[in-house]
Amino acid sequence: MHTTLISAADLAGQITDPRVVIIDCRHDLMNPSAGRDAYAAGHIPGALFGDMDHQLSGAKRGADGVFRGRHPLPERAALAETLRSWGINNDSQVVAYDAHGGMFAARLWWLLRWLGHPAVAVLDGGLPAWQAAGQPVSTDTPAPARGSFAEQASLVPQVDAAAVLANIDGGDKTVIDARAADRFRGENETMDPVGGHIPGAKNRFFKDNLQADGRFKDAQQLKADFSALVSDPAKAIMQCGSGVTACHNLLALEVAGLKGAALYPGSWSEWVGDSSRPVATGS
Repeated sequence: MHTTLISAADLAGQITDPRVVIIDCRHDLMNPSAGRDAYAAGHIPGALFGDMDHQLSGAKRGADGVFRGRHPLPERAALAETLRSWGINNDSQVVAYDAHGGMFAARLWWLLRWLGHPAVAVLDGGLPAWQAAGQPVSTDTPAPARGSFAEQASLVPQVDAAAVLANIDGGDKTVIDARAADRFRGENETMDPVGGHIPGAKNRFFKDNLQADGRFKDAQQLKADFSALVSDPAKAIMQCGSGVTACHNLLALEVAGLKGAALYPGSWSEWVGDSSRPVATGS
């Protein structure tokens, strides 16, 4: 069972196993159709497409009308139904990939763990690593038989905006922001019309988890990197712009053997939806 990362070589060796379900998670935050277009142009044989905006996220506003962020969590029952439509069973090995160093695939990795499914891994290096290994791509769209997936108790913690707010004054949890440094400082109005970060947060750009070839750094290096930011992962909260790339830091922590950090799903986009919440800028 693969629970964090899987190499292109290992996936190639298991790709014909009927228990392996592969999901293409490519996406572009500035062009919502880009992922599906890229999938149609060529994907790992047997892979299905996971839509970030409509399957891996929920409604932007809750039943009360309150804004929940750009990519709030889907309803658990709706996500479980999506998994069944992909042919996923409780004994399936799920593999998520993208072409962005795991930026979007890590979201599906976390979501499956949220529904209690441990056998999910991100393809290390994504589609570029697959193709660099000489493996083929396909334009065929599979039609899987319906799966029987049933959600179990969550394997991952999460926190809401109220908990993050309460932590600012005297809390013992460390908030780590996965956005790029310019967004963290409040200098990128294109991505963040209201710029800055949660007071007291630290910055760990998700791409710092990767080597130059787009694969993850080894466990020892990741452990050293994160240990410089947080002494106890069980007292850490990961956030980003909308709860997507924060999952990359959570995956990196898991690779490093540093378990127990929580996700703030609404992240910055939800945080600034309420102007009464404090904002910090600069480094």
